[in-house]
Amino acid sequence: MPLLYHPVSVSFYVVISYNSRQSIFGGTPVKIILSRKGFDASAGKAASPIFPSGELCSLPIPEPVPSGHAKRYEEIRIGCQSLGTIVNDLTEGKVKPDSLAHLDPDLNMASIPRLANWRPVFGQAGAAERHLLNHGVKEGDVFVFYGWFRQVEQVAGRYRYVKSAADMHVIFGWLQIERRIPVDHLSEIPAWALDHPHCKKTRYSSIDSIYISTDRMSLPNVIINKSGAGVFQKFDPALRLTAPNMSRSIWRLPGWFYPIENKPGLSYHRSLRRWKLEEDYVLLNSVGRGQEFVLDCQDYPEAIDWLTSLLCLCS
Repeated sequence: MPLLYHPVSVSFYVVISYNSRQSIFGGTPVKIILSRKGFDASAGKAASPIFPSGELCSLPIPEPVPSGHAKRYEEIRIGCQSLGTIVNDLTEGKVKPDSLAHLDPDLNMASIPRLANWRPVFGQAGAAERHLLNHGVKEGDVFVFYGWFRQVEQVAGRYRYVKSAADMHVIFGWLQIERRIPVDHLSEIPAWALDHPHCKKTRYSSIDSIYISTDRMSLPNVIINKSGAGVFQKFDPALRLTAPNMSRSIWRLPGWFYPIENKPGLSYHRSLRRWKLEEDYVLLNSVGRGQEFVLDCQDYPEAIDWLTSLLCLCS
């Protein structure tokens, strides 16, 4: 069954706040970080699956710096399935069940055994972490995670991609920041977070941090009872970024997202040559490199309705 595309529901970007609006983080402007994660053309070299049930499964990339902290794909669960079987089938054995996985962002409590008081965590290092610091990413800001997805089917007990299925960028999770901890501040890291890939002895970079999620979402002028981080269990047209009949890097966004003079646009995408205005939407030729794309949202008040409706897709 083909995946539908609802152009009115792809206002995907933004978490906002005015100075006059108060949340538990005060009235400072909120930023959203579009964060590209999971298997891609260089790490894993395959799309994450959308199962026949519509369930989304973001495949964590292979661990680039093996250590005793890393879990094997066969140790990570999605529902009653092991990721080992899934990655082995979809990569045709190039990524094996016993290969080490970089489980980050770590959003799903049920994926591996946890210590008490566990919360979702995301780690970042190197140039991408420096980009976040340079843009003032802080407590209360929200990561919106997306990745490369494609529909799969199961034939003779093995997963394979549906031949006619499109390659798409799809939002699969979120995390609102409660606290950023540089990983060299080991004494500040909670015990339940010490098995995160970024909390090991071998650093990914001299700049290396983890972001711990809030317990509950807190947005200005909104009463919403949702977790501070999590995954979208099933595909919904509102989660799709890729424009219909386009390559996955071409996104269809609401018209108000077009960069406005004297207002900050999405980082790495500030050249107007990347944008094309249509009637009530814009097309964005998203960049092929980079992981973290930051938007300061105080100038885009339309965004809060989008975020609220998006989170309401979660059970």
